Amino acid sequence: MYDVIVKNGHVYDGSGNPWTKLDIGIKDGKIAFLGDLSEKQAIQILDCKGMAVSPGFIDPHVHSDLLCTVPEIHKIKALQGVTTELFGQDGISVAPVSEETKPLWQKQLNGLNGDIGDWPWNSIDEYLTFLEKSKMIGNAAYLVPHGAVRTLVMGFEGRTATKMEMEKMRELIEEGMRQGAVGISTGLVYPPNVFSNKGELIEICKGAAKYDGCFVVHIRNESIHSLSALDEVIDVARQSGVRLHISHFKVIGQSNRDKFKTSLEKMDEARCEGIEITFDQYPYTAASTVFHAILPPWMHSGGTEQMLARLKNPEDRKRIIDDFNNNKDYENWVLNCGWKNIIITSVQSEANKCLEGKNIIEIAEIRGQTPEDASFDLLVEEKGSITMIIHWGFEEDVLLGMCHQLQMVGSDGIFGGKPHPRLYGTFPRVLGKYVREEGALKLEQAIRKMTGAPAQLMRLKDRGLIKENYQADIVVFDQEKIADFGTFDEPLLEPTGILEVLINGKLTVHNGEYIGTRAGKVIKAARHQEMNLVEKA
Repeated sequence: MYDVIVKNGHVYDGSGNPWTKLDIGIKDGKIAFLGDLSEKQAIQILDCKGMAVSPGFIDPHVHSDLLCTVPEIHKIKALQGVTTELFGQDGISVAPVSEETKPLWQKQLNGLNGDIGDWPWNSIDEYLTFLEKSKMIGNAAYLVPHGAVRTLVMGFEGRTATKMEMEKMRELIEEGMRQGAVGISTGLVYPPNVFSNKGELIEICKGAAKYDGCFVVHIRNESIHSLSALDEVIDVARQSGVRLHISHFKVIGQSNRDKFKTSLEKMDEARCEGIEITFDQYPYTAASTVFHAILPPWMHSGGTEQMLARLKNPEDRKRIIDDFNNNKDYENWVLNCGWKNIIITSVQSEANKCLEGKNIIEIAEIRGQTPEDASFDLLVEEKGSITMIIHWGFEEDVLLGMCHQLQMVGSDGIFGGKPHPRLYGTFPRVLGKYVREEGALKLEQAIRKMTGAPAQLMRLKDRGLIKENYQADIVVFDQEKIADFGTFDEPLLEPTGILEVLINGKLTVHNGEYIGTRAGKVIKAARHQEMNLVEKA
């Protein structure tokens, strides 16, 4: 007797192979048998005739680190077929912290990761234990965030690290890897990571490489200097031996479009050299991040409180405006995309909720200010806790990246307010728009990019494929109906066409509805499991 039998579907195993007809027998959370189960019994039988059956989707870039503990908010991930997420992105996440650095990060991350109250943890191990006890809907793995480690060693100081400080960071990275992280992350446009140099990156990546971890990186520049920024992290991988993964790969601005194809060629060349490199991409021509990312790097030295103090200083405001207009040395969203393409998506105060969904030109007109002063005042009023959408690109470039062999699908979804529609629609959009409607990818190719490929990145031993003895993370969807409906004006519309989702063998979405199941697990790196076995022996 099986717990669940999934029968009569077209099974895509996540490897890129075409579909095959198999029944799936599930027992004790795992795939116990693949084959003909027409004569077998189960507590629950799902007849999936005519439907596609695939491994659960794995999202390699998310910001669910805190709100994964709030089912009513987080359920949208399961509703679009996501069964596993990779936390700790962009070098700015919630662990490790100390009693001194914790308040800094709570303020810094409030707009990005949300607020669940007190953080009853300091170490990565304590944070992962907290997640395990929170009964999440889906599974979660973790990256050691560069910024959190850097802050433990040298605070939010806007300077390069000494050799001794770099070595201390590497030691903390190694500690995090031993506690179960699958790799490390950095975001080289965000404080305090923005203040690091290549030598620091090489040193911390040695700590990840020692444990076969990956280096997941938001590169230093995605526009004018994108090629040199890519060269930087490829050389970091070359010198450290780490596996390299580029987050939300894109090139911003029409004048920089020629760099997109060149970047793809650089990645192929790195592969030929023996550097393991991949990238994730969301299927939209707009980005989303924290609003204070528009500010030049020097504004972030010392953390949120000092940033807010500088925003109140008229002389500092003049210097920022000069940077907006002339400085091409940093990721200058204002110069590259313009105020009209920067839209506020979430604020904290009720007084400014009416501004969500409006661009900065519109907000400036409402407030009777220049775009610059409106932005500065809004950041002060909201204590920096604002997110934005930036329209940056072109559909042709999205397609070029999507069809590349090194690409995998990632949402970079951020909760709150009027978010980017990628939060609700990324995976159904690829399967509906780009597979069914446009034929840009075959279905088996798209599924590999959502399952087997990210599982390989994370070195997952028993997820990402439909195989016997693998965990039963499974999605059943109607390829003729799957679609996203969220738009930039109405982003909170749920997708359709995903009928059944099982997470660790437990039915979580049934007939397209979330049914309240919370069967998610914390996935720790295989080395952590092996170390526990050795200790017990």
